Amino acid sequence: MLAGSQSASWRGVVTAFLLTLQSLGGVALAQVPSQVGAAVPPGAPPVTPIPQTTAGWVKYDANPVIGGKYGTCFDVAALKDGPGYRMWLSWRPKQSLALVESKDGIHWSEPPRLVLGPRKETGWEDDINRPGILKRQDGYHLWYTGQAKGHSAIGYATSPDGITWQRRSDQPALKAEQAWEKVAVMCPHVLWDAQAQLFRMWYSGGEQYEPDAIGYATSPDGLRWTRHSANPIFTPDPALAWERHKVTACQVVRCGDWHVMFYIGFRDDNHAQIGVARSRNGTTGWQRHPANPIIRPGEGQWDHDACYKPYAIYDGEKWLLWYNGRHGGLEQIGLAVHRGEDLGF
Repeated sequence: MLAGSQSASWRGVVTAFLLTLQSLGGVALAQVPSQVGAAVPPGAPPVTPIPQTTAGWVKYDANPVIGGKYGTCFDVAALKDGPGYRMWLSWRPKQSLALVESKDGIHWSEPPRLVLGPRKETGWEDDINRPGILKRQDGYHLWYTGQAKGHSAIGYATSPDGITWQRRSDQPALKAEQAWEKVAVMCPHVLWDAQAQLFRMWYSGGEQYEPDAIGYATSPDGLRWTRHSANPIFTPDPALAWERHKVTACQVVRCGDWHVMFYIGFRDDNHAQIGVARSRNGTTGWQRHPANPIIRPGEGQWDHDACYKPYAIYDGEKWLLWYNGRHGGLEQIGLAVHRGEDLGF
């Protein structure tokens, strides 16, 4: 055991360390384990690492579920479709979108099936990625990101089966026009409002490498969009170190009277975690979850550097949340699970 002055000094170091972790992770000290076990001076109390998840989320222990031998697979959109799940993913080696299918959301068909590839002749679709998917009675609707010459724009396509797609225009449905959008709009997520007879899109805008904030637009036909007058509708909170740099790539889910947004927060260009917020109308009054970030990188693991692009589905018993994790230059897709619908706001 340390002498009294040494023990008090070490406790002060640990307290300061935990306070620093709290500011970086955006989590209350009550949620940080009281002991952090790494190498410590002889006789000092062990200390445990900050958890990789909070608020009831648990990473699947055999992550990642897609990637590896297929190279970088990232930024997905998924549907509970019939008896199983269908996922449209961004496949970097092919510069295309691919489809995989699963009965349980864990074990996916192999290899990924290419469904939408680049079209260099249009001048804005050299690389296709970052899809948003919607299914209605009239079939599947896809909004996707096209990238070329340092710019990103959003295109629109439809399909009777989710496999064979027809682009609805040679021109983007949405491209960077406002000052905050800079050179890129990307990462579309779209809901259909049957009462208003409008498509509702949340999208990211800003820099090409990683966009900066989230905007909102509506459309009667999926091609002609009207931006919200107060865009961007969701921006980084400078008081939260984990997301103070950028917030991007959201998915919005209707849960009762709430719009629940899963999103990426960046502390800098290369380090990201996943948070969740909610709003009554989907555009204003956003309330961030008190335990954010809910999904965090795992030290030395496949998602060591960043956790990106969440996409969640509630199956009646639990939430399944897929995300892409990065370690070095490789991104793969993993899964986190939350039992019960109540997310703990």
